[in-house]
Parts: sequence; C-alpha cells; structure tokens
Amino acid sequence: MVIVVGLIIAFVLMLLLSNRKTRQCKWRADRSRDRDGQSYHRCVVCGEICFTNDGKPPKICRTEVPPPSL
Repeated sequence: MVIVVGLIIAFVLMLLLSNRKTRQCKWRADRSRDRDGQSYHRCVVCGEICFTNDGKPPKICRTEVPPPSL
C-alpha cells in the first residue's frame, strides 16, 4: 500500500513540475556544430534547430508545427 501511494505522489509531482512548453520536444546537443561560443541543439521530434548561449537546451519549443502523434 505504501508503494502505491508513493508512486501516485511521484506521478503527481512529475506532472506539476514538468514544463508543458517543452514536453514534446527532445533536444539533442551536437558539439561538433557549435560556433562562436553558442551551443547547437536539434529537436529530434520536430527537427527544429537552434543555438543557445548557455549550453543548455531551449526552455520553449520554437516551432509552430505540432509534433506528430504516435
């Protein structure tokens, strides 16, 4: 019973703390394409490409096209 309650709490926390703007995006860094101090990132879901200054993936999806449904 304790395990079930723990799983439910973990699931609710995951839903509350996740970023809805990038939920469908799966950003991958490609260090060989970095340039001028910026990091290259590509979304494997929608194909969007972007460069960031801090080396971290973008926090919002940059495409207007919705991701394909599976």
